[in-house]
Amino acid sequence: MKSGTIVILVQHISRAVWCWNQLVYCNQKETSLGLVCDVFSSSQFLMKVSPVCVVFSECQPGFFKAFVPSDTCKLCPANTQLLGSGALLCPCAEGFYRAPDDPATGPCSGLPSAPQELFATTTQLAAGKLHLSWSPPEDTGGRSDITYSVECRCCDGATCQPCGEKVRLEPASKGLMHTWVAVSELEPHLNYTFTVEAHSGVSLFASQVAPRSNRPPSTSTLTTALHYTDPPKVTSMRLVERSPTSLSLSWAVAPHRPLPRPTRYELSYRKKDDNLDVTTYTVLILEKSSVQISELSPATAYLFRVKALSPEGSPGGSLEDEFETLPDMPQSNTAVIFGAAVGGAAMLFIVVVVLLVRKRRRNSHTRQEPEDTYFSSSEQLKPLKTYVDPHTYEDPNTAILKFASEIHPSHVTKQKVIGAGEFGEVFCGILKAPGRKEVAVAIKTLKPGYSEKQRQDFLSEASIMGQFSHQNIIRLEGVVTKFKHAMIVTEYMENGALDKYLKDHDGELPSFQLVGMMRGIAAGMKYLSDMSYVHRDLAARNILVNNNLECKVSDFGLSRVLEDDPEGTYTTSGGKIPIRWTAPEAIAYRKFTSASDVWSFGIVMWEVMAFGERPYWDMSNCEVMKAINEAFRLPAPMDCPSTVYQLMLQCWLQERSKRPRFPDIVSLLDKLLRSPESLKAIADFDPRVSIRLPSTSGSDGSPFRSVSEWLESIKMSQYSENFTCAGVFTMDQVLQMKNEDIKNIGVRLPGHLKRIAYSILGLKDQTSTLSVFAV
Repeated sequence: MKSGTIVILVQHISRAVWCWNQLVYCNQKETSLGLVCDVFSSSQFLMKVSPVCVVFSECQPGFFKAFVPSDTCKLCPANTQLLGSGALLCPCAEGFYRAPDDPATGPCSGLPSAPQELFATTTQLAAGKLHLSWSPPEDTGGRSDITYSVECRCCDGATCQPCGEKVRLEPASKGLMHTWVAVSELEPHLNYTFTVEAHSGVSLFASQVAPRSNRPPSTSTLTTALHYTDPPKVTSMRLVERSPTSLSLSWAVAPHRPLPRPTRYELSYRKKDDNLDVTTYTVLILEKSSVQISELSPATAYLFRVKALSPEGSPGGSLEDEFETLPDMPQSNTAVIFGAAVGGAAMLFIVVVVLLVRKRRRNSHTRQEPEDTYFSSSEQLKPLKTYVDPHTYEDPNTAILKFASEIHPSHVTKQKVIGAGEFGEVFCGILKAPGRKEVAVAIKTLKPGYSEKQRQDFLSEASIMGQFSHQNIIRLEGVVTKFKHAMIVTEYMENGALDKYLKDHDGELPSFQLVGMMRGIAAGMKYLSDMSYVHRDLAARNILVNNNLECKVSDFGLSRVLEDDPEGTYTTSGGKIPIRWTAPEAIAYRKFTSASDVWSFGIVMWEVMAFGERPYWDMSNCEVMKAINEAFRLPAPMDCPSTVYQLMLQCWLQERSKRPRFPDIVSLLDKLLRSPESLKAIADFDPRVSIRLPSTSGSDGSPFRSVSEWLESIKMSQYSENFTCAGVFTMDQVLQMKNEDIKNIGVRLPGHLKRIAYSILGLKDQTSTLSVFAV
């Protein structure tokens, strides 16, 4: 028998023997030694013949043949081992597996990699809740049956344990088909670690992977904490003391976990018999759970309402109670005369004291601080901090010393350049101050050859930033001023500017997440407006984003920055203004107020929902100003919730007094986040306008000359090669494409798919003009 062949010996119907050798038993005669055989049941052959030798050729390396001799050799499937000649099956390569339900002749699969972009979204008014979301694994292992599980562990100090039933994960913690989960019943000020694992049909083999293998894990982990929560509940109020003109009250709160700052209280009161239509409340903000109210009317009932405030100022539930002052006591003539005498002496004493105090104040007037103003002289009321323009200081260095901490340059380590500012390069680096752990920071530097004025302008931004302390305002770590190379050191925001982040993640973030980002920006702007600070240059490029997608307002250079801003600007006698983000009254009269910042916030909302699209697209500044003055407004971005677009339009009202205030905006966005179903209704939009989809290009009205030119106009040029490989070379072919055709050429992201599809729709419909901006 010829060498290199495979022989089947069929002995009887109950079994058949496969033999891997050059020569085997044939017709009961031994023709070679070293026979290697496997036995298979007759059900695989279903033949009943006399013992006979059947000879057929073996498969070459890299191929395999099934059990029937007449089968042809097949190429080993993906991720399998390439055996030598004569293979019956191709076993999986190391690190790859077949699921129990996979055919033995099919390809092998790898374990999925970790889910990507895991982040948590919280809302300040939704106590104990967060929204956990992620993106699918970069490597699915070649499988489509990907599911996810979420594990929660809570840490109180150094002790960590599973969350168990204390924390709710909805809709489930295992077998999730989608990339999000809602988490509730979280305790404040605890560190929670969430581990999201990707699973597939071969995940049961994960235990076979060596611990030191180079295979990336299938899990992503995020640790977060809820630092803000509902304030404690006021449970009772009692009368401590009363007189005809005063009441002393105190109240108790329910047991609660200690908050990061002492609890404040809001107390309001009014006369009980006041006409409800014209009722006037007196409101006090208190630092302790007791108060004495004076100058009340005798024998009068008053209604008191007290509520605790959260660390950021939002109120909890209130408790209302009624208390009455004592009636005026009748007095004899003697008592009246005695009282008058005492009163006269007291008045004389007060006049003398006032004169002495005024003289002393005159001598100590220079020690008065300009930034502290008070609600009243009551010791119970907390002073309001007001922004101080550092340019009001005769010596700018005085402002720096007052509002910023000096850092020794040896404590700052620059690592790499991450951008260029107005005055020099911006680095990321490390700050290691004595007694503190290392923190990542951004370092703004002053370029060589600067003038003294440039140095003062550079450091004035730090004087402004150092006055702010809010989770949605970029934090100043300190400055370097006493050495040759001046630096401003701020917290490091890993995801950089908001406009670039949105462009890089076009179509990947859900509306709920986008509204959460807007809420953070609005909260920061509310804080600034409460401080009487007007930003003047609010835009997505001046919002920074950290790893948790928390947005923080930055760039406090005021008009200095505006003068050199490369964005679309309009020159006036007072410098340059970023036209696309600026309210009409600020453009016309340089009238910058909190209301003009609200207009700019509306543009930022549009940028967020349009994933970083340039406002007004390629319109010139003159066209933008003309359109705004003629009551035209930006249209709703694609897939923009109707409620969000209505808020944008409110921000763009021509009459600035009618625009919402930032506290109103924060309240509305919180309401939307508490009711995600309110984001389901989508605003109407014109596909030719909403994403700037002109049916013609150029000012001469000529049609797009190529597919690449069209893709460039809608910022989808990365798919030029996909269209070319699919044989789509002309715009006529583009106009014939359906949604399925776009998917088939490799456009997978939903946002990109919609952008291209709506562009084609806009190209087909040329029956109306393009200048559709009217509200």
